Amino acid sequence: MFYIKDHKTRYLFDPFEHLGPKRRKMLEESWAGVFREHVLSKLPVDLFAEIFSADNGRLSKELHAMLGVLILQQMFDYTDEETIRQFAFNLEWHYALNITDPSDFSAYICPKTLWNTRQRVLDLKLGDKIFDKVTAVLVKAFDVDTKNQRLDSMHIASNMRHLGRISVFVQTIKKFLVNLRRQHRSEFDRLDKELTGKYLDRKQEAAFSMVKPSESRQTLEMLAEDLFSLVERFKDDTDVTGMTSYHLMVRVLNEQCIVTQDTGAKGKKVTVSVKANKDVKASSLQNPSDPDAGYDKHKGRGYQVQLAETYSGQGGEKDSDGQLSLITYAAAEPAHHSDAKALEPMLDHVESQGHTPETLTADTAYGSDDNVAAARERGVELIAPTNSELRKEGANLDNFEFDDDYEVKKCPAGHAPCKINHNERKGRVSACFSFERCASCDKRDTCVTKPGKKGRYLRYRHKDVRLHRRRAYERTAEFREKYRYRAGIEATNSALARRTGIKRLRFRGLEKVDFCVKLKALGLNIIRAAAYKGKKGGKTPPFGPLSWLLMGLLLVKEQIFRRGLQIWNFLVSGPAAEMAA
Repeated sequence: MFYIKDHKTRYLFDPFEHLGPKRRKMLEESWAGVFREHVLSKLPVDLFAEIFSADNGRLSKELHAMLGVLILQQMFDYTDEETIRQFAFNLEWHYALNITDPSDFSAYICPKTLWNTRQRVLDLKLGDKIFDKVTAVLVKAFDVDTKNQRLDSMHIASNMRHLGRISVFVQTIKKFLVNLRRQHRSEFDRLDKELTGKYLDRKQEAAFSMVKPSESRQTLEMLAEDLFSLVERFKDDTDVTGMTSYHLMVRVLNEQCIVTQDTGAKGKKVTVSVKANKDVKASSLQNPSDPDAGYDKHKGRGYQVQLAETYSGQGGEKDSDGQLSLITYAAAEPAHHSDAKALEPMLDHVESQGHTPETLTADTAYGSDDNVAAARERGVELIAPTNSELRKEGANLDNFEFDDDYEVKKCPAGHAPCKINHNERKGRVSACFSFERCASCDKRDTCVTKPGKKGRYLRYRHKDVRLHRRRAYERTAEFREKYRYRAGIEATNSALARRTGIKRLRFRGLEKVDFCVKLKALGLNIIRAAAYKGKKGGKTPPFGPLSWLLMGLLLVKEQIFRRGLQIWNFLVSGPAAEMAA
């Protein structure tokens, strides 16, 4: 049976009045005050309560507090044991979560309750809803303008070891054999003892960690043969092929090995060889304990986080004390994913939340021509440099003049083409310049046109013209003024690493990693909101006149009730004291 408190109605008697005005003020101005005022009552407990009965079973812990605990754990990067102690004894946590009852029922949770709560939230996929709902509340409460945003990615690691190729083979086979012994003992007993002992005996397994570099290729070939023999042995056993560890072996075989079949006079011969390092894709299995992790050649194994945040863009002195900057988008993905493909999912998400920007700044990885066009269709101006490597592709269009229909008007020498052909389907243009003019041109030695049958030709794509115009715009002061705000998101990456420990998570798997990322980003939003609220002139927008009147009436009513209670106590205790005397 679920238990939900009403955190919106104010208390007649303040349960934290015993703290005194100074400590109470410190709480109100800290992150705990922002959490209590803006976050706690907005958590989606209605969706979480669906897994509980309304009138049957043991009473659950207060659901707002349980969802809040998950946020605070990621916000401060606590272990489960540390989280339980903070929940039990930390006054800031009690104030933030509105725990007014000192009993064990309200102020204590056991490890199993914390584990079950986290798993249920993961099963219900509430991480996205918690982040989106609370962020929308903070945007509205602190009047955050989302028209200017910036996007970037950062590399993070899950709780897994970094394995070499030999270790990937060994750990994958070992994982399968352990599960086979546990789930299908009869099949395990039929395997060759030498094979099983090689991977399950600790002394023999340790030998794989002492392989010399000169012997690594030979060791990989031997491991590939063992892997292939196990895959082939159980490929027709539906009970075994349904195991996750068997699928991992098949995955490693496909990603790391080449299987060839030769049919000769002696029958079919199967040969298993190991791929060269350069031929193994970045999406290959990095560790069987975390199948979702990827590999980035610059940053290594793990995951990456796509982050978008607001910024004021006011410039001058106002830029340091302007509006509150909040993270509007946070999503984890395997490390091998390209940043170029992250723009549209980000825009889809912020658009669904009503936070579509007018200007989005990002680095070169996001600045492809397709991304610029996709952003423009949504009414978003993408401020990102063109990739310098792309400048080598296509024609060099510097100093050529073009019209709005991608037709070249003049060459660098000021001559117009004599003929222009369009291929609208492929977006290509061919412009022909006469031999007579080109022959007498003083720039013919550096001209990029190519000789043809009827003249010299300039062949280019519509995309080349757009990139040419963008590169010209990048050299202007206007672009530099807009793009300079992109660097500010690096401070956000640093703050997430320092304050929330996002660089090294305690979980494995994309689902759990993404859950942690969203709650850590939300935690940083809460910390920023508290810091902004404490600044001079950076307080929450004031209440309206009617709100102040209602609050005043409530305070007067509370004072009258207190005075009446004091008089009643005096009348009751006074005569009793005289009789006792």
